[in-house]
Amino acid sequence: MKNISITKLHDGFDIVCNTIAADKSISHRCAIFSLLSDQPSVIKNFLKAEDTLNSLKISEALGANIEWQNDILTITPPITIKEPSDILNCGNAGTAMRLYCGLLSGIDGTFILTGDKYLRNRPMNRVTNPLRSIGAKIFGRDGGNLAPLCIQGNSKLQPFKYHSPIDSAQVKSAMILAGMNTVHTSYYKEGILTRDHTERMLTGMGVKIESKADDWIAIFPPRKPLAPLNITVPSDPSSGFFFAVAAAIIPNSKIVLKNMSLNPTRVEAYEVLRKMGASVEYELKEDIYEPIGDIVISYTGGLKAVTVSTNIAWLIDELPALAIAMACSDGISTVSDALELRAKESDRISSVLTGLKSCGIECKEAEDGYSIVGGNLQKATINSFGDHRIAMSFAIAGLVCDMNITDTECIDTSFPNFMEILLSLGRSK
Repeated sequence: MKNISITKLHDGFDIVCNTIAADKSISHRCAIFSLLSDQPSVIKNFLKAEDTLNSLKISEALGANIEWQNDILTITPPITIKEPSDILNCGNAGTAMRLYCGLLSGIDGTFILTGDKYLRNRPMNRVTNPLRSIGAKIFGRDGGNLAPLCIQGNSKLQPFKYHSPIDSAQVKSAMILAGMNTVHTSYYKEGILTRDHTERMLTGMGVKIESKADDWIAIFPPRKPLAPLNITVPSDPSSGFFFAVAAAIIPNSKIVLKNMSLNPTRVEAYEVLRKMGASVEYELKEDIYEPIGDIVISYTGGLKAVTVSTNIAWLIDELPALAIAMACSDGISTVSDALELRAKESDRISSVLTGLKSCGIECKEAEDGYSIVGGNLQKATINSFGDHRIAMSFAIAGLVCDMNITDTECIDTSFPNFMEILLSLGRSK
């Protein structure tokens, strides 16, 4: 088991960072959506982390040809997706498992998806139940809720009109992929708009996806192979957010995060940090598949407490890091309507509060969130529970008070150069 120790940073930093990990959500989708074309897709800056490379290996196992030339990835799809001879391993990636469920449910063949010990305990019925309701045959532990999952693909899925009780981009993406393999138009609705990378990318590839006035999304099955992707994956704002928090809580600090996705559904955590008192500025550079540009975050003095209860789906991944900012703020911060935190790589409500209490921070757990009383973080030993965002969030806390963190191999699943950037903060001046 790998452990790390973080030393308090005694001086502020002023740094331009152009090495934030490429966006994981978009990289997963590049590996998966490339299978839908009949021509090679060219992807620059694909995230070379365990999670996304597992998605790419699955694409290869399904018949794609994978070629690397420096930082350029070319994925040549098979004429038809083939039934693999082995189990498809998603590692720690819930995105891969749920999106592949949607895709493979509509393809003739037998497919078995598994993952590591953490992923095998994450709930999958949010995807498997609606897919089975339209004719997919999916079997697994706990009635199909837990991996390994066996999918008996069916190329004649039924069109659907599904109002999801869960606001999840993964559920939405799975159902859109399934809807592309039906005979007629399907409709999907969510409570609030979740991340829309799937809609943006598939529309760019030629799928007709329309947002209706009553918030239903219409998915029109394509009648011909999709156009290939030709995309440069932007940097991941949820990865950059760890360092945004560092700049916001360490006096005399400033960071410029280069080439980030500025998709409105991806920068909500930065907006919360702005409400807390940090300086946050956006500089748009391009807007093709995604708006891309720079984010500048500066320390402006002590942060103030904040209430987070809306647009939760837009910042669900950043809430552990935001909890560190809340612990360093003045007043009592609250998070609510975030039950989805309990279904992540760990139960992040429990994991975050267990860590904060070890650091001497007063906090209180609720079923769908928590409250945090700002104070002075103290050195502690933190169990990451195998969750990369817990590990990295408390590594940022360590810049304030020193920190020991256990079980940190998980960081490599999403952000292989995280420690390199973290260490560079102390060398920036």
